[in-house]
Amino acid sequence: MDLFTSSWSALRTAVAELADEDFARPSGCTGWLVRDLVCHLVIDAQDVLITLATPASSEPTRSAATYWNVVKTPTGDDPLDALTVRLAAAYQEPWLLKFHLDDVGSAAGRAAGLADPAARVETRDQVLTAGDYLSAYVLEWTLHHLDLVARLPDAATPPAEALSGARALLEQIVGEEFPRSFGDADALLVGTGRRAPTAAETTALSGLAARLPFALG
Repeated sequence: MDLFTSSWSALRTAVAELADEDFARPSGCTGWLVRDLVCHLVIDAQDVLITLATPASSEPTRSAATYWNVVKTPTGDDPLDALTVRLAAAYQEPWLLKFHLDDVGSAAGRAAGLADPAARVETRDQVLTAGDYLSAYVLEWTLHHLDLVARLPDAATPPAEALSGARALLEQIVGEEFPRSFGDADALLVGTGRRAPTAAETTALSGLAARLPFALG
């Protein structure tokens, strides 16, 4: 729960500190500009609010790790991705996107802080405890924070504790540990296919290199 709060707060702060021209730069998400990624974060925040307001009475069917599925590497051609691009363009001015993310994102953060970690919620036809659901989103926030700053060298990076927590969850999801020589950010970027491993990293990965990337959905 604390990692959800810190990672989400850091990501929203990073967006708030962007210059207007940064919104037109490429992000680390294939086919998306920074403005498209920020629009996606607005939708994510709405999903958090909807899920926390959707109680379930049945036993949990997923955990923080099994919430995620390993999927084919995105190409940027998915219809929902294209919809996000069109929606982001409709904002026209970066301050509108900043305002909407701050508005909805703050509400999602407050709802998370008020949630009972043991309460059961439903999303994507699955049931999780609120604690597991919010823990799953630490990986989402941290990966997208890395996407946000991929080509913005002066922007703030994710907090160290969020990077560590996201790495641990990714390793749990895929059932593999990345070499200890990998920093947490590098494990996340290489592990999810956001960048290719160097020759030295490929050697360190050994047999795991053949299984990369682990795209999540």
